[in-house]
Amino acid sequence: MLNCPHQNNSPLKGQSMSAISEDSVFTSLKQEGPLAVPKSVVIDKTFSPESRLWVKNICTSSTHITKYRALRSQIFALLNISHFKEIEALIKTPQCQQEKSQRAYSLLANMFDMQGSNREIEARVNEYARTADAVVNSLKEKILAPYTAYIATTNEIAVVNNPIELILIMFNDRYHRKARFEARRKLVLMSLAGSIDQRERETKIEDKFSKFLNFLNCYVWSKKQKIGEHDIAFLHSIHREDNFSCSSVKVISPKELKNYSTGKGIKQTLLKRRRFTVRDKDIPIHVSVRKKPPEAKVLKLLRKNQKNPAVAVDDELGLMAVLDSMADIKTFQNHLTQSAAEANSFLALENISDSLSENSLYRSHAIGSSNKTPMMKFFARLGGMRVEFIIHTNKSWLNYMYQKDVAHDEYEVKRFFDSGVAELLFPRKIFHLDHGKIRNEMIQLFRQHIEGE
Repeated sequence: MLNCPHQNNSPLKGQSMSAISEDSVFTSLKQEGPLAVPKSVVIDKTFSPESRLWVKNICTSSTHITKYRALRSQIFALLNISHFKEIEALIKTPQCQQEKSQRAYSLLANMFDMQGSNREIEARVNEYARTADAVVNSLKEKILAPYTAYIATTNEIAVVNNPIELILIMFNDRYHRKARFEARRKLVLMSLAGSIDQRERETKIEDKFSKFLNFLNCYVWSKKQKIGEHDIAFLHSIHREDNFSCSSVKVISPKELKNYSTGKGIKQTLLKRRRFTVRDKDIPIHVSVRKKPPEAKVLKLLRKNQKNPAVAVDDELGLMAVLDSMADIKTFQNHLTQSAAEANSFLALENISDSLSENSLYRSHAIGSSNKTPMMKFFARLGGMRVEFIIHTNKSWLNYMYQKDVAHDEYEVKRFFDSGVAELLFPRKIFHLDHGKIRNEMIQLFRQHIEGE
């Protein structure tokens, strides 16, 4: 699977660089420069005019030469060849491809520290391919939903999970340029999925997620509720006309819902709330606990211009909570500390930021984010886990959901396009998409959905 080397010039902490910048670690996907996918492939004519022009272009940068040589070495190692001319014979010999595939699976197993039989290793690599496909499919479902026909993966690429077959497609001129790019893209995304899987196995993230849920159920939530039980409530909110921020909010029961008017600038938002008990008092709390799926982690690596999940993905376990007041939030923090002690663990709060308090301001360096987003954010280290907590009041959560230039749906669109990931995954030269225009269209579409009655 394809991995370009990169110089050790990562951005400072809190800063991000574009995935399509000069310092991008995803050079093999960039369609500007000598490593771009050409309109046609010629691998048996070393001294053709096209080859001479390509050599001239790549020699303008020593970095391009280094990255090209590294990619060539990886391809030759996986195919077990010593020259590009041998690829044509491989394309025409399915039996040889099968032998090369078995060897490649063994190499990849050692690279990603996979254990098991040949069949189990092949199944795990196939899972990496499914994650690569899921990256594109997740974008089709939301951020680029109106453009599904444009970005849909070519059928012949979608059904191929074998790395050797994908590499050979890259050099097969029988395949259209788009298909050859998609084969290359799938290999890069598979490589990221493999790094993420290795990291998850090393950190035992599945066990920790189960352990965290068990901690919440045993020590944090009220025993008066059954596991998975929720109280249903609604937030009846009125929003300002200029930016749709929340001007007032009231918690109402489902029975009271019919007594409150609806219309322009009014939202009625359902909350499923658990409870925690402090000094015999039940305090309601809306909670969303999540473990990022692999495709979300792949997208985050792309946005962060990183290939190392240990550096770029620090929020594998997370909890978002919504409470009625700042007093309830402080009570919940204390309750967490006491609950951890009951579970025989010290709880340490790290990287605390609080823009919910009066006169405080949230500062974010993430691409696409807004400084208008108030929240309390910290990492809690307990029981061998490090969990990201994001805590809102009812009002700040409604702003997080609905306010203009703040709403999470808008944030997702902005960070996808502004980080360069849209251009990296769907280069306009191949997919014929105007990313600037689509970015604005999608933001407007989400605004219409949010502000609709």
